[in-house]
Amino acid sequence: MSRNTTKIVKIGDKVIGGGNPIMIQSMTNTKTEDVEATVAQINRLAAAGCDIIRVAVPTKEAAYAIKEIKKQINIPLVADIHFDYRLAILAMENGADKIRINPGNIGSDERVKAVVDVAKERNIPIRVGVNSGSLEKHIIEKYNGVTAEGLVESALEKAKLIEDMGYDNLVISIKSSDVLMSVKAHELIADKTDHPLHVGITEAGTLLRGNIKSSIGLGLILNQGIGDTIRVSLTGDPEQEIKTAKLVLKTLGLRQGGIEVVSCPTCGRTQINLIKLANEVEDLVANYDLDIKVAVMGCVVNGPGEAKEADLGVAGGAGVGLLIKKGEVYKKVPEEQLLAELKNELDHWGE
Repeated sequence: MSRNTTKIVKIGDKVIGGGNPIMIQSMTNTKTEDVEATVAQINRLAAAGCDIIRVAVPTKEAAYAIKEIKKQINIPLVADIHFDYRLAILAMENGADKIRINPGNIGSDERVKAVVDVAKERNIPIRVGVNSGSLEKHIIEKYNGVTAEGLVESALEKAKLIEDMGYDNLVISIKSSDVLMSVKAHELIADKTDHPLHVGITEAGTLLRGNIKSSIGLGLILNQGIGDTIRVSLTGDPEQEIKTAKLVLKTLGLRQGGIEVVSCPTCGRTQINLIKLANEVEDLVANYDLDIKVAVMGCVVNGPGEAKEADLGVAGGAGVGLLIKKGEVYKKVPEEQLLAELKNELDHWGE
């Protein structure tokens, strides 16, 4: 089952599944009860490119806060619930566009049904989430440990439980911190369900490790046509999750728009602070919605040639800066003016 044939699910004003564009999700790390801080973070994430946001709902106060948060944001909000089924109901009553639950820790079937009944009444989608750390004892025993097959079986059991209650407005997620286990699990489940899949590598780690694990895992899964929403899970600022997710999608050709920056590694010929310049260019282009490629080169000898495939490029050395278009040098400026000249070109691009 590929992304093109999954069911369509509406989350607030966003639509996933059925071949619709892959949505980027993240999760706040503020206390949801702190409306001001949570709204501020959500709006920063939305500005960075977040499509759907999830908030933790561990208390009644957090559930009640959803109503006020919703008034001040412009992207769909997902309530993340563990253990207390009453919080799931309260979150929906206060405007959650979607809820995330693990039926295995919500309690009895009666409690799950109480949640499902409210979701059905309000047509609110339920994300059924299973992690490698939450597998049931009987499944672990069946497969002699935590396995991809076990993750899939657990998720499908939980989805069927809700389907048997007369509701199929579902999204499924199966996550592991083991990249190859996650890849295998998604390959297995894609052939067994047409529910949209939320994809991510859970507990991926800090910035470097988490980005590498997430990029490899998401790349292997998404490149097979599997997945409808994604999250990059990092121990750090959620805004970095959005940046990484956008780059993964753009690299795979699954999202267009935004400037792509390519830069050469430093070498013995480098005569400018290329690392500083490349990072400054990355920060600069983040403010432009142009579908072009910008090259940052550290050498006036090879720079023009290596930047040939870019729409726009900069190179420099020994106090001299070059601006390049389609491999041709068209302006020479003092090195300290190079960034300002690049900004001026971007400001007037296409005129």
